[in-house]
Amino acid sequence: MYAAVRRYEGVTDPAEVGRLVNEGFIPLVRQIPGFVAFYWINPGNGVVFSTSVFRDQAGADESITRASDFVRDNLASLLPNAPQVMAGEVEAHA
Repeated sequence: MYAAVRRYEGVTDPAEVGRLVNEGFIPLVRQIPGFVAFYWINPGNGVVFSTSVFRDQAGADESITRASDFVRDNLASLLPNAPQVMAGEVEAHA
């Protein structure tokens, strides 16, 4: 399995971002072949994380592309800073 993690800082309205992600991005990411799971995490202080999990690297890479496009087209004013993006093989899970 592979995962892509994105960290966004300077989030202006985390509740609205979460709503838009739930309604708009999750249906898109679920269509990517090899989809396993998606998580949107709001620890507070203007920071949010997303984690996408796929059976292979191609799915994780595609999720990064789709997330970038979705943010540009739908969330640019709410997520004003470029995310920190990390991706790699899942080496342990439960």
